[in-house]
Amino acid sequence: MTDPDPLDTVRRRYARQMVADLPAPDPRIEAALATVPRERFVGPPPWTIVEPSEGRIRRTSDVTELYADALVQLDATRHVNNGSPSLHALMLHHLGVRPGDRVLHAGTGTGYYTAILSELVGPGGSVEAVEYDERLARATAENLRDRPNVTVRHGDSADYPQGEVDRIYVNFGLGAPALRWFEHLSDGGTLEFPLCVKNRERSGGGGAVILATRKRAGYAARFITNCSFVMAEGPLAGDAQSIRRLDAAFRRGHVEFVRSVRLRQEFPDRCWYWRPEWCFSYDEPPSA
Repeated sequence: MTDPDPLDTVRRRYARQMVADLPAPDPRIEAALATVPRERFVGPPPWTIVEPSEGRIRRTSDVTELYADALVQLDATRHVNNGSPSLHALMLHHLGVRPGDRVLHAGTGTGYYTAILSELVGPGGSVEAVEYDERLARATAENLRDRPNVTVRHGDSADYPQGEVDRIYVNFGLGAPALRWFEHLSDGGTLEFPLCVKNRERSGGGGAVILATRKRAGYAARFITNCSFVMAEGPLAGDAQSIRRLDAAFRRGHVEFVRSVRLRQEFPDRCWYWRPEWCFSYDEPPSA
């Protein structure tokens, strides 16, 4: 008989706290947060804890302090953190992962939230985890070596998925979501991503989490919450002109009224932000 994990009670309390403010109870996310050991994914102690709400950074070797709604620093020079558990709980709640789903996780960091996704899809599902930074991709692969439903890839998330998936979960700020992500969603599938503008906030980018759902005749979209994520590198960050236009859209406001994503359309009358590949529209998606 194995000894009980001394942190089991700490994790269960933490999980309850992280889901307490969700729009509805979500016992599956709570169970996943209570199961996955966060300390396995943030390197050896001492850890650097970042508390944005308190405006402070501190060092600790007390593992119980990892089980709070705080960021854990992974790379100080690039502002890469293991992000806010309550924010991810909210995003995962809206993403709607089901047992058996095929999921693309874009931007794994060191794999903590990939492990949460692994729990949510269960043994009948799969998670394809893509990380641009080679060092972080190696860490993710090592940390998730005992999860057969996870495949880790080092590469550009814009090149994935190669086939159809049910959920796409993006964990870095985007100036320009990849067209491939929309086109490779299954019917009823969801894509969730932080739409951000580089340098709007000191931590890398400030913006909004957007959830897109594939319908029979188009893509519904809605605002989930304000956010700040480390920004993408390369084309997904957007070019200089598109960054200026996206920043202007955020300054005008009203992102919360976005209702659909339109692919490859001329500039529509009721558009919050437009690019040639896609636009965010105030109108509902077309009916089938």
